[in-house]
Amino acid sequence: MSKNYLYNKTVVITGASGGIGFAISKILIEKYNCNVIGIARNKDKIEKSIQTLKVNKDNFSYHLFDVSKRQNWLDFYDFLIKNNISIDILINNAGFMLPFSKFEKYTDSQIQEIIDTNFIANVISIKTLLPLLKQSKDPAIINVCSSAGLCSVVGQSMYSATKSAMRSFTEALNQEYKKQIFVCGVYPGFIKTDILNRQKVEQKETNLIHKVMMPLDKASKIIVKKIAKRKKRIVLGFDGRFMSLFYRLFPSFTLSLITKVLKLSKLQLFDDVFN
Repeated sequence: MSKNYLYNKTVVITGASGGIGFAISKILIEKYNCNVIGIARNKDKIEKSIQTLKVNKDNFSYHLFDVSKRQNWLDFYDFLIKNNISIDILINNAGFMLPFSKFEKYTDSQIQEIIDTNFIANVISIKTLLPLLKQSKDPAIINVCSSAGLCSVVGQSMYSATKSAMRSFTEALNQEYKKQIFVCGVYPGFIKTDILNRQKVEQKETNLIHKVMMPLDKASKIIVKKIAKRKKRIVLGFDGRFMSLFYRLFPSFTLSLITKVLKLSKLQLFDDVFN
């Protein structure tokens, strides 16, 4: 296995229009000369991101579709076959966070949407593209989960549940395809992306929260660097590492501590959880 196995690979990545998805894509293209096929839903956003690639634009193409719909993945698979496009790496990155709230306040549609997007979509993408991945000499599946998949967070019952499901799914795949496919789980804490877009929070409070988030460029560089080293579990940020370590050592204490810290912060972000 080449130490620099990432070079010249063809990569499919979801959630590619911005944030961590496009940041990873840019590094793979500019540093490893990868060809990236981005999956997204917002054409204007992804077109704007592509402009930052400048001379490397030809290394990035995209398809617009809802990743939670199985037929969309089947159509994408047919496109790859008809155009004789082989793929080496699948990065499941698309996902979102519901507003911080008690579980009872989520609607049935919100619950179904987050399950479909954060978990079912990844199952479908892997199931559909696995035959093509297995034809690669160096196949890889990278699932971008969350530190909430390592330690549940109060007010994020459904987000934590979907990310925990992804962790278990990823770890099982890692064992089932050992020596056949490199399978990696990425567990970041808060990264400075648009993850708070669905939250009911004032701009002043958003700016405050952003100060404790890991910068996007730093996070994406760490992720790609560790993927290149074939790390099977990548935990990012002080908050991510804290949640991972302390939950394993002191599960009940850690859950209670996180709850207490969020409650004492008195941030508007958590009003629906504690009021």
